[in-house]
Amino acid sequence: MTEFSTLALTDPLQRGLKEVSYAEMTPVQASSLPAILAGRDVVAQARTGSGKTAAFALGLLAALDAASVKLQGLVLCPTRELADQVSREIRRLARFIPNIKVLTLCGGVPLRPHLASLSHEPHIVVGTPGRILELIQKEALPLKAIKVLVLDEADRMLDMGFADDLRSIVEATPSQRQTLLFSATIPQSIREISRDLQRDPLDITVPDEPHETTIEQTFFEVEEQQKLAALEALLLQHRPESAVVFCNTRQDVRAVAEALHARGFAVLALHGELDQREREEMLVRFANRSCTVLVASDVAARGLDITGLPMVVNFDIAADADTHLHRIGRTGRAGRRGIAFSLCLPRESNRANRIEDRLGEPLQWGKLPSPSDSAPLLAPFVTIAVDAGRQDKLRPGDLLGALTGDAGLSATAVGKIDVFPTRTYVAIAREWHDKALRRLRTGKIKGRTFRIRGIGSQE
Repeated sequence: MTEFSTLALTDPLQRGLKEVSYAEMTPVQASSLPAILAGRDVVAQARTGSGKTAAFALGLLAALDAASVKLQGLVLCPTRELADQVSREIRRLARFIPNIKVLTLCGGVPLRPHLASLSHEPHIVVGTPGRILELIQKEALPLKAIKVLVLDEADRMLDMGFADDLRSIVEATPSQRQTLLFSATIPQSIREISRDLQRDPLDITVPDEPHETTIEQTFFEVEEQQKLAALEALLLQHRPESAVVFCNTRQDVRAVAEALHARGFAVLALHGELDQREREEMLVRFANRSCTVLVASDVAARGLDITGLPMVVNFDIAADADTHLHRIGRTGRAGRRGIAFSLCLPRESNRANRIEDRLGEPLQWGKLPSPSDSAPLLAPFVTIAVDAGRQDKLRPGDLLGALTGDAGLSATAVGKIDVFPTRTYVAIAREWHDKALRRLRTGKIKGRTFRIRGIGSQE
């Protein structure tokens, strides 16, 4: 680790760093600050929370001539919330520099107070593009003395439609300024902005920490007639305990699920035509490991949050990059490793290119595994439904007691128990299913008899 004390910062800035207990630089700070302090343009890819705000704040404050009451630094942010955070960080680090004025100028509030605050020129302004451009157009924001321009979370500003505003703002600043561009992703659109606005920038990419890079993505180019065989080969090679397969239409959801079922997979189809009870039961069965593959459309999968999902497969490439990221983000959670595979038809290459732009890095393309004659992985559990729930004062312990008591099941044979208002679902180890079903049908739970049914293909 490199310490801030190694940097050529003024005493007030070093005191400010000590005051906020900043001793060692984060990777983005260590990579960017020497160039920033030397006056060089920088384009940096770094996540929120990586320390980028302190990096450009120190650059702004180091370049500042506090004795000159001129606007010398401008920071553009996508949202008011981020602008407020940035202003606070700048003020904290500037604590020991006397008479520094930092203004936050964002839309959503009346313009008049902002105009009044600009009657005494600030040293640094932090704001959102819309309000900053409005003040420029009213000739209320003097930009002739700007030394450093910062675009923070530039990708979000472009996503929010600020591209034209950004260009108009930049055109109003001196051409000899230093420009710092920070972004969580560096798609082609950000590269183009960098080329237009910066001079020979230092290009920095801060890799995610090892525990954060948990999704391994691979794309495969396939022909239409190969897709089902390709999906089957991937599932058989990797044999995930559970996997979600995404299709773009409900017709494809049904067709893919039927094809996998015919090949022996424990599969369910989740699409928009299911009623609430059917959807509920499918999600319960998938979450309690009574099926291994869930084929779903994007609409039907809203709210789907399965802990520890090891694999996602895009049978169809998503229509847009955000949907793709939302799909694959269901795996690799909480530090667990996840894998995401995408089957791409030649005619869908444009969609793959848009995903690549959104990720800001080249896609990993792979070779499909050979067909396998191994059997699909059986789901370890099957689900039994009890037509009673919270309204009947039924609790998980009541089911567990009935199954491990007279039925003689081991507690390890009973999996997840989900209690809903009028129904309860219990996962039973596959080899104990028949015995558990007989016991619950012939015996009683809490002294009462309820309708018991096996769900799916068990009966």
